[in-house]
Amino acid sequence: MDARRLLGWGLIALCTACSGAKHAVREPADTGTGGSGVAAREQSLGSEESGSRHYVHQALGFELTQPGGDWMLDETDEQTPEGLAIPVVLRHRTSGAQVVLQVAPAVASPIQFAEKLTLGLRSQPGFVTSDPEPLAMSDSAVGFDFAVGDNVRGRVVVRDGSPGHVFMMLATWPTTAPDEVPQAVNALFESVHPLPVAPEQT
Repeated sequence: MDARRLLGWGLIALCTACSGAKHAVREPADTGTGGSGVAAREQSLGSEESGSRHYVHQALGFELTQPGGDWMLDETDEQTPEGLAIPVVLRHRTSGAQVVLQVAPAVASPIQFAEKLTLGLRSQPGFVTSDPEPLAMSDSAVGFDFAVGDNVRGRVVVRDGSPGHVFMMLATWPTTAPDEVPQAVNALFESVHPLPVAPEQT
């Protein structure tokens, strides 16, 4: 597998999500969907007070906590020929914020993915990014912030995933969004974990 092609697909997915975010800023969505039937079957009730949900994707080996309130989860099951999967997209109905989770084959380390994505985004018109920095959520996790013009802010986090995979997470939100939105995004990023590997039977 060509790592450069896979990184190119990752960049395309990120830029596509950012383009959608710019559209959402111009025309905020008044309605939202409640998630696909498959996603609903894989969710389990979390805290009754917060309305959060625990989501598990066995095939790609990850779990996350969906924020409550106006956050909606949709399962896309998209996958490129290079093996880059986009299993779920979470959207905040009132602000237009969204979080895209991508699962890539581990053809590069998280820091290598993050550095390539940073360079790729900086080459796009209107994008400004910070440098990737280590994060405490895992030994290999790195992240960076970005802005698209004056209207959109965002964050990318890349971390080790299930065996043979890397998790790439992108969030975008309008600059006018309340502080609770980026706070919810950070909590969502921190909730993404690889599923425990079952011990081998002897």
